[in-house]
Parts: sequence; C-alpha cells; structure tokens
Amino acid sequence: MNDACLTIWDDDACRRVHEATLDVLAETGIEVRYAPAAEIFAGAGAQVDGTRVRIPAELVEAALKSAPRDWTIKPRGGDTEPLVLDAGHTYCGTGSDVLYVCDPDTRERRRVRRADVEGMAALCEKLPNIDFVMSMGLPEDAPQVIDDLVQVDAMMRGTRKPLLVAPRDGHILPKMQEMAALAGERDSFGIYAMPVPPLLFDEDGASKVIACAELDIPVIWAPAPNAGTTAPASIAAVIVVANTEVLAGLVLSQTVKPGAPFIWGVGVGAMNMRTMNEVYSSADVFRGHQAQTDLARWYDLPSFAYAAHTDSKVLDEQWSAEAALTAILGKLSRGTLLHDVGYLECGLQSSYESIVFGDHLLGWAKAFMAPLAVDDEALALDEIKAVGPGGNHLARPYTRKHFRQIWQSDLFDTTRHDAWEADGSKTLLDRLRARVAELRSEPRAFELPDDAQAGLDAILADVEAFRPGT
Repeated sequence: MNDACLTIWDDDACRRVHEATLDVLAETGIEVRYAPAAEIFAGAGAQVDGTRVRIPAELVEAALKSAPRDWTIKPRGGDTEPLVLDAGHTYCGTGSDVLYVCDPDTRERRRVRRADVEGMAALCEKLPNIDFVMSMGLPEDAPQVIDDLVQVDAMMRGTRKPLLVAPRDGHILPKMQEMAALAGERDSFGIYAMPVPPLLFDEDGASKVIACAELDIPVIWAPAPNAGTTAPASIAAVIVVANTEVLAGLVLSQTVKPGAPFIWGVGVGAMNMRTMNEVYSSADVFRGHQAQTDLARWYDLPSFAYAAHTDSKVLDEQWSAEAALTAILGKLSRGTLLHDVGYLECGLQSSYESIVFGDHLLGWAKAFMAPLAVDDEALALDEIKAVGPGGNHLARPYTRKHFRQIWQSDLFDTTRHDAWEADGSKTLLDRLRARVAELRSEPRAFELPDDAQAGLDAILADVEAFRPGT
C-alpha cells in the first residue's frame, strides 16, 4: 500500500483538540432527549441532570480502548471486495437522501423517484471505483412511513455492493437485516446517523447508535456543526464541537456493547452569510475535513469523509472543477469511507453523469497515488543504454510490455484539434452523456432472484401496515 497521505494536524495539534473536547464533554456536556440513551449514560457513570449529560474523561478513554480498529462490511455477491473498516484502507461511494435529480433523459431538475434510486445503484454496480452505494435520493413516490426501507429495497435490486443506509430511526434495523439476508448477505450494510448540532442527541440518532451496537451493525456517527451558526466561526472550534458529538456517540455505543463497530464521522459546515446557504465544497471546509481525518487517524479509528462533489446547480465548469478538486483531496486524506461522489447543489441534487464523472476522477486520483517503483525493471537502465543517444523506444519490446501501465483517460480528450473537430467537437459533457446512455442501455450487471424480490415486497408491506404514520 502507498503510504502517501495529506495531513494538516500533527500529533500535538490532535492532542490539544482532544483535550479541549474532553473539557467540553465534562463541563458543558450534551443534551440527550431520548430517555433510554440518558439511562445508558447514567449507568456508565456520566453525570445526568434531566436531559443534560456530562461525560468524564475516563469514560471517553475506556470507549476509545474498546472500539474495534477494524470491521468488515461484506458485498452480496459479485466481484466487489468487502469493505475493511480500519484507518489503513480507503473506499469511495455515493451519498444519500438528496431531494432532486438531474433527469438523464430530459435534463430537468426534478424530485427523486424510487426508480432513480434503483437506476443509480445499478449504474454504480458497473463502475470500478465506486466501492459502496448510498441511495442518492429520497424517493418522492415512496410512502413516507417506509421511505427509508424503500431506498434499501431499491438499492438491493440495483447493486450487490455494500450499502450505507440512513434509516428514520434505530427501531427498524432488524427489518433491514432481514432484507439484507434475503438479498444475499446479512452483514452487507452499515448505518449513517447524525446528532443534532450543536451537542444534542435526539431519539432518531441515539436509537440508531444503540440498535447498531446491539446488532453489531457498523454505525457512522457523523456530525454537522456549522461555523457561525451552530458552532463558533472558527474551523478549529467547529471541529471541537463535532468531536464532542462524535466522542459522546462513541461512549454511548461502547457502553451498550464494548467492541461494537463505530466509524468516526467527519463533518465541518460553513454558511455563506450573504446567501444563507451551506458552502459544501470550499477550501476551508475541506481543510476542516482533512484536520478531522487527521484526528480520526490519531484515534486509530476508521473515518467517514467526502470526495467528488460540487456546489454547482448544473453540469458546468464549476461542477467539473470542484468535483476534481474534492476527488483528489478526498483520496489524499486517506479517509476510510469517502462519500457523496456525484452530489451537486450542496447535497440537494444527484446526477447520473456526475456519478460517472466522479468514478473517473477517482480513477485518476488512484493512479496518481499508486506506488512509483524504483526497482531494476522500472529504472530500465539496459533499455536506456541499448537505445542510446538519439534513439527511439517506439518499437522496443519493453515499450510493448509496459506502455499500457501508464494511466490514460478515456473521457478526457487528448487528440489533435483537427481530429477532435472531425469527430464532432464533443465536449466533456457530451462524452459523459454518451457514456451514461451506453451504460444504461446495457443489460443490468445482475438481477435479484424472484424469490428475494418477493421477500422484500413482503417486508415492505408488513412494515407499511404496522409502522406508525409520520
């Protein structure tokens, strides 16, 4: 494995942030508005006053010691490798729960439908640099009481790759395990959950942490404090707030079951005070993400960070620039799970083309970060001497053997201008749309067996009939 890695914070900086976090946990604490979680904290030895929970340093240190340093999420078949959740591996995938999609046929921005979730999952099944799948949409046409299960159902029909799922709450997780088992592998998903910034745990989030620990389902506890609104207007201070939330979630998880799988979530927000809109892809936000990833590595815990997304509303020059910047920075961070590949509009819109482009950019980043050998074969001294000054290596056996090892894009144009013009003067977006059309027109990479599909239908019907309305 290549050890090249971008870092912003050294050990001393991480230690100082950790100590500041311990101070906030012990003095200010967190609000816990879910009684079972408050009782778990109290039983562990935290100070509980009504809904305010203050956590001493020794509980944090115990949780850090008991958290596993690796865990595996398996695929449901196919050639995809399992996700080894540790501080030494990096995987990439899409994001969840956006409201809108850029329709691949009409180009209109519209609400996401169930078919989009399945279609984008099926697209991801064919993309070599997408290692896990998130829903990329909150389906408008799903009954609200089961929209979280509908997303899981749609993804399982579209892909065999591991899933990261954002359920409504933790109470539904046994049903999700049933669905995964029907689709081929019970242990093929992890859960994405969030506290409420700043420093608040509600039932939706806390119940997910508790249920995941009880069921040995990996939980990603991902904070989202925002500079100047739900945290001070300082990136370092935002990270202290975020780290307080994450470490409190870790204590909850490890109190329920020492050794429960836990992924340290990265999340720094910043508001554009002129537009009052979230800035998703700015340099300072990504600088904060990198510092948080450094902190997760200092804790030796697997992390959940970002890659290959944009704030742009359409597939334009801003989109391609921000997607490229965040793809390479995400890969260089060495975060364990890099998500939101293909997001547009600050996380409100998805697109087939942006997913395919993100996959391609991640391939570029992977090639850039590959080890560069300096062994005898790579240095090729005999070749240099044999050809000599003024010679040519074009017809050499060494060239025929090695030239394909040099990564070259099949989306970026590298032809001469006259050849490009003769081929229709196609832009990058033209080529991407053609690639998406080709991938969508091809047969599915797999079809879920009929009995599995019928079983999923039955689970959805059962939960819709008995789950309370929302």
